[in-house]
Amino acid sequence: MAVQKKCISILKKRIRKNIWKKKAYWAALKALSLAKSLSTGNSRIFFVRK
Repeated sequence: MAVQKKCISILKKRIRKNIWKKKAYWAALKALSLAKSLSTGNSRIFFVRK
């Protein structure tokens, strides 16, 4: 006998999507910050040969 799929409410779907978007936003922000520090030479973590 076929079993009905569980329905995910629109609210839960939206919450999960927003969490995923927030993670992507912070990852992009960190990458941009790292790129800025590397370009200005203020990075303490990476040593760039000039």
